Amino acid sequence: MVTLVVTTGSGSLDLYVQKLAEKLDVSKLFTDIYQGNAELFNVSFFNRRALKAIWHDRHFVRMMNQLDGIVHLPNHHLGRYGLSLNRPYIITVHDLIRYLEFRRQNTFIQRPNFRDYIYLSMDYKGIKKATHIIAVSHTTKRDLIHHLAIEEERISVVYEGIDHQVFRPVERRLIDYPYVLYVGTEQPRKNLVGLLKAFRILKSQNGFKDIKLVKVGRSGGLNDKFRKETILTIRELDLSNDVVFTDYVPEEDLPAYYSGAECLVLPSLYEGFGFTPLEAMACGCPVIVSNAASLPEIVGDAALLVEPKDTSSLAGCLQVVLADKDLRQQLVSKGIKRASLFSWENAARETLNVYENVAQSVSLGHIPTEPLKSKIRVM
Repeated sequence: MVTLVVTTGSGSLDLYVQKLAEKLDVSKLFTDIYQGNAELFNVSFFNRRALKAIWHDRHFVRMMNQLDGIVHLPNHHLGRYGLSLNRPYIITVHDLIRYLEFRRQNTFIQRPNFRDYIYLSMDYKGIKKATHIIAVSHTTKRDLIHHLAIEEERISVVYEGIDHQVFRPVERRLIDYPYVLYVGTEQPRKNLVGLLKAFRILKSQNGFKDIKLVKVGRSGGLNDKFRKETILTIRELDLSNDVVFTDYVPEEDLPAYYSGAECLVLPSLYEGFGFTPLEAMACGCPVIVSNAASLPEIVGDAALLVEPKDTSSLAGCLQVVLADKDLRQQLVSKGIKRASLFSWENAARETLNVYENVAQSVSLGHIPTEPLKSKIRVM
């Protein structure tokens, strides 16, 4: 028996487990523990909410230790709880962004404070203690082997999916002018500043005066620090009339933004997986991504790749995609085909395989012997 811990927040790590939970017919434990932890990043140990969280953490561990069989923790920031579990557990690792900040190798989001350092240390010890690890890409698997010295045989790669009933080409339009689309936060790892600089170069070329950059998504910071830095860059580049912010957009509106865009650009420095290029490709939108981390692995030959720190090359890619209709159509055709390979049904099927293999290896409980597809509920 496996119990899937389902976190009830609204972030991408929560989306992963919520979509998986819809497809898997296994025991589930619903909790808001991860959302609460995420809101406490960079908060002092002596903050009242941080002290109260200690009680919630202990209660959560007691709940999990009362479960039968194997526990599946759906993201690496729950690794801290694995240290206190008295049973086997599987953990999904989406990326090692915070680990690299923890080791002061880079600032992808925000430097951790002392409290963060302690908890992140526990997370990565919890990953190493896990009975088995699910990595959402081969890039993340390689990072686990390289940075945490985890044995390859303890890691299974299971790609995340997208909902093809939602993400598909649509006729609906929410914007009536030509635009380049960016979907994501404004965290440093996303390299939005690099995109803005490339967009400024593009705007200086003949034929691109009317195009705008539409930025979908929240800033990604609790105190709007990232938004302030973005606005400052936009002003310095004299792009105030050319960049449009939508902030949060409901999932049902995203296909209209993707379908209406001239192209999507994601010039990230680090992604453990990358939902937005797949969503865009599924909606018939040409895609440009950086050649960093997992993005080349995810998009295959269905998108243009660019060095993320080379703003001139990024501007050149934008110019080519906007001007070359044949290239755009090639990217659309390849993108739709590529995106079709990633589904939550596939993710659920492969996750169930992991459950069965781990259960057999630890000889716990009776694992159903019906065909795998009979254990997946297609919604």
